[in-house]
Amino acid sequence: MKTHHRILLTGAAGGLGSALRSRLVANCDVLRLSDKSGCGDVGPGEEMVLADLADAAAVDAAVAGCDAIVHLGGISVEAPFEAILQANILGVYHLYEAARKHGVKRVVFASSNHVVGFYKQGETITADHPPRPDSFYGVSKAFGEDFSRFYFDRHGIETACVRIGSSFPEPRDRRMLATWLSFDDLHRLIGACLSTPVLGHSIVFGMSDNAVTWWDNSRARHIGYVPQDSSDVFRDAVFARTPTPDLNDPVAVYQGGGFVVADPNKKG
Repeated sequence: MKTHHRILLTGAAGGLGSALRSRLVANCDVLRLSDKSGCGDVGPGEEMVLADLADAAAVDAAVAGCDAIVHLGGISVEAPFEAILQANILGVYHLYEAARKHGVKRVVFASSNHVVGFYKQGETITADHPPRPDSFYGVSKAFGEDFSRFYFDRHGIETACVRIGSSFPEPRDRRMLATWLSFDDLHRLIGACLSTPVLGHSIVFGMSDNAVTWWDNSRARHIGYVPQDSSDVFRDAVFARTPTPDLNDPVAVYQGGGFVVADPNKKG
């Protein structure tokens, strides 16, 4: 379903960007790919603009002429704060300022489950629970959620903050049985965010229809997202190849998994 003329996809060279671009061309006449490095060959219905998110002028040029933005760009793992600051915090400011200047009124912002990573795996939370970030990365995504809310209240830019769980071809471990989001469901979710008549400022958990879940997505029903995939079909295989977790290990206690113990300054 085409919902917009030109959609900007930032982070198009990344893992999720690469998986999404072939699907997202169905949602627009022109899909503008943006990353700080090249995104490979440009296909039918695509165009490319190089932009480092820390460069305000480059981001402004990438946003010009677009009527919606899917913002996957930035650092997607834990990293030293200085790097997170440039890509994930300053980059969000540049993106929303460019959206304001060019009249873009709808953004899908790739937030993260790591905004709430210090809730325990035995809890079920909603979008109304206060953030409990587990990392510099999680803090940066919490900032993006608050910043996008400010730009909705002040400038009327609608945003869906999609707290992406674990989006891979299949779950890699037991934690991902709760957090897994298939690539097709990722596209269904983003498509719903782009097409729903009234988006407002919404926080959505990005997950497939998994039997085990820590997140109540009921507050996002107005978006119309209906997942069609599930981690359940991988459950036996995941249990067979992974050890029983140590329930005293923070990685097994908290929803953020390994991010709660990651050292952002560790080399290698």
